[in-house]
Amino acid sequence: MSESVIDWQAVWFNFWHLGVAYLLALPVAFNREKASRSAGLRTFPLVAMAACGYLLVGFSIFDDATAEARVMEGIITGIGFIGGGAILKSRGNVSGTATAASIWTTGLIGIAVAADRFEIAALLSLLMLATLTFGPDIKARIPDDKDAD
Repeated sequence: MSESVIDWQAVWFNFWHLGVAYLLALPVAFNREKASRSAGLRTFPLVAMAACGYLLVGFSIFDDATAEARVMEGIITGIGFIGGGAILKSRGNVSGTATAASIWTTGLIGIAVAADRFEIAALLSLLMLATLTFGPDIKARIPDDKDAD
């Protein structure tokens, strides 16, 4: 019978990365939840952690860049599919595109954290939050061409 040995260094390494991905997704999650969007406090941290986790697993089992790139490609495609589900079209109006783009960007936060590119992940989180927070007010101030006639 083989004995299972826990690699505590790997546990803490992975916990750190997953935790950072989770925390960097929270500001946008709160923003989307506050705005009563279809995705919020549960979706964004889960997307960031899943993307981070998939890539961490990919890094741990593959040793060539091509295989790791395929894992990343799969993550990006899968998150795009999830984001596509947030987009709704009704009577000529489209809604949910900002939520879909936010889900996609949140996946990139997880990927960046897994790749130890914490500066990219933090900047993405900050810029996405700024866009979602201030974008609606800026958009409301732009004159509508339809009203110019």
